[in-house]
Amino acid sequence: MVLLPAIKPKVIKPQDPINIKAAERMGKLHDALKAVGYQGHALEVYLVRLLFCLFGEDTTIFEKRLFQDYIETKTNADGSDLAHHLSTLFYVLNTAPDKRLKNLDESLAAFPYVNGKLFEESLPPAQFDAKMRDALLDLCALDWSIISPAIFGSLFQSIMNAEARRNLGAHYTSEENILKLIKPLFLDALWVEFNKIKGNKNRLVEFHKKLRTLTFFDPACGCGNFLVITYRELRLLELEVLRASRNSGQQVLDVETLINVDVDQFHGIEIEEFPAQIAQVALWLTDHQMNMKVSEEFGSYFARIPLKATPHIVCANALQVEWGEFCHNVSFILGNPPFLGKSNQSAAQKSDMQLVCGHIKNAGLLDFVSAWYVKATCYIAGDYKGNVIVPSPEEQSRWRGFPVDDEYKEMYKRYTGPGKKKDTKCAFVSTNSITQGEQVGVLWGWMLSREVKIQFAHRTFNWTNEARGKAAVHCVIIGFGMHDVTDKTIYEYADIKSEPHAIRANNINPYLVDAPDLIIEKSRRPICAVPEMTYGSKPVDGGNLLFTAEEMTEFIKIEPQAKEYIRPFIGSEELINGNGRYCLWLKDVSPQHLRQMPLVMARIEAVRKMRLASAKIPTQDQATTPTLFGEIRQPKTDYLAVPEVSSERRKFVPMAYLTSDIVASNRLYTIQKVTVYHFGVICSSMHMAWMRILCGRLKSDFTYSASLVYNNFPWPEVNTLQTQKIEAAGLAVLDARAVHTNASLADLYDPLTMPANLLEAHQALDKL
Repeated sequence: MVLLPAIKPKVIKPQDPINIKAAERMGKLHDALKAVGYQGHALEVYLVRLLFCLFGEDTTIFEKRLFQDYIETKTNADGSDLAHHLSTLFYVLNTAPDKRLKNLDESLAAFPYVNGKLFEESLPPAQFDAKMRDALLDLCALDWSIISPAIFGSLFQSIMNAEARRNLGAHYTSEENILKLIKPLFLDALWVEFNKIKGNKNRLVEFHKKLRTLTFFDPACGCGNFLVITYRELRLLELEVLRASRNSGQQVLDVETLINVDVDQFHGIEIEEFPAQIAQVALWLTDHQMNMKVSEEFGSYFARIPLKATPHIVCANALQVEWGEFCHNVSFILGNPPFLGKSNQSAAQKSDMQLVCGHIKNAGLLDFVSAWYVKATCYIAGDYKGNVIVPSPEEQSRWRGFPVDDEYKEMYKRYTGPGKKKDTKCAFVSTNSITQGEQVGVLWGWMLSREVKIQFAHRTFNWTNEARGKAAVHCVIIGFGMHDVTDKTIYEYADIKSEPHAIRANNINPYLVDAPDLIIEKSRRPICAVPEMTYGSKPVDGGNLLFTAEEMTEFIKIEPQAKEYIRPFIGSEELINGNGRYCLWLKDVSPQHLRQMPLVMARIEAVRKMRLASAKIPTQDQATTPTLFGEIRQPKTDYLAVPEVSSERRKFVPMAYLTSDIVASNRLYTIQKVTVYHFGVICSSMHMAWMRILCGRLKSDFTYSASLVYNNFPWPEVNTLQTQKIEAAGLAVLDARAVHTNASLADLYDPLTMPANLLEAHQALDKL
């Protein structure tokens, strides 16, 4: 690998507070209209039209203050006639000058013809009062020319929901993150090409024509943030082309004839109507802003009013429509699909997942965003007939071990169309979970079987935006297509909040590392001759068999006979932080002894009732043995305990030896008959590196897995002397811990507080 110089990211200014202020003021007007019964589709369209008017009078679409003056001078202070005047204004904006009334009030006649179908639909009449009129005038008082269309979409979408408004912008995709995607997807390459040919007049003309042929599609476009930033950047590049053309001697007679790039190159699908409308308006307003830049550059006013070209934004469920019928051959697919994990999907979303991914084995494990990867792959492969393209029987057999039978072959014929692979490149922002844990084998096993190649990738980084209530999400960006490229790049982060640096890669596999396209799937047993790792025991008790330290003390005071049946109960949290929990362990207690302990009997009865009330049949069956844990896997000997979940801040997953009388919970993995050699290997940085790539994540925390991480780990081949040295180093680690008698594993393995002697012991082990 060749290390490239660190990226110098575009400086992104903090979000202007006026963006938040505008959304809050629009929210007040929204609430007031909704309170009087004006709601639903009509309210959404009404607000979008007001948004356009507010923006228009501060950006030369209208004359300065034209909209504000009309409201102040032509409407009553009590707001009683404001709705009538706005309805008339909307009609005028949708009417060409030659078709307007000859005696139209001059204040209305001054408004331009907008077209674009924005003001076409006839809406039911609204009703205003004095406070609502004042709220609209408060909006007029803001300077809308400094409000970026790239952000107001998401902010105004939040006004439609009072709960979302309390966390304005929490799920807004920042400009910085959008640039992380579009620069490696297409923008960097275009700038490189431009800089190579900008001195060649003929090639410059061809390059300018090429910009007009590029098309962009966001199949989860929301309020159009990705499309808006993409359009702005494409227009800025075109402006440089025009400057270079002028410098090469090209005469500028009519600015309008020089502009090739337009909003009709942009496509989007959005499931909700209001953001879909916002996306369309945001592109128009961005177009106008860029036209003003061109006007300033060439000293000739240029505005595309009335609107002619229209963005292709459709309100639909992207997982239920065929993308190929909506946009036949786009250059780039991009965006930020929804981030819902398998347990957070609604019934309707699970149905959509089944529609798109149902042919993929174990698709129920996949995050919602995976469906967009599958749909994009089908689109690039040229499938217009069905919702999916199923790999051929031979491909499936090679990748997944599926049986190849006649029924399967018929399904394959039904779903594969006669399409031809496209050159389309794709990139999505996604949760990092699709590159970790068991999802990799499910999603990317299928993707690789379709010959998809990852062309660039941002490894895990922190989701950022400048709005209040930032969303705490850890993301990746994956660029992919059906054709391989030679200039693959991985963007690495020293930590999730740092800036990226680029690394050239020969290949990018689904774990986003420079390595062959290897898929690690679950293994029931270790691939090497080492002791097996198993889960601990699961109570399935509704909490009735468990105690905190305080509860245990009080329980024994009242029921002293129970003391000998109460054991420490340790999961990930207790092992690492030392917080004590206890459990009733009644595995070998005689019935007559149980009946002498009424408080214990009460808890057993509560367990029985809880299990009977469960919707799960196996849990109901366990009601017949309420004295026992639902699942018992307690080691009979001392064992090594490995926490299932631990913080990503630690260099090492804390693990420890426990005695057999300590009950391991199902949040703990256990290994019996384990030697200090085994301990030394799995607590080494070598094993930690393997774990970081393969394990799942709970937010950003490591989620260790026996079937993925431990069972698939390729243990080193060592001789007797090497084994003895590793054992000695492992013992040194345990001895270094023992010096700090009152420290928890959390204390010992915190990067800021890790004792020097323990760090040195681990470093010595790692060298071996």
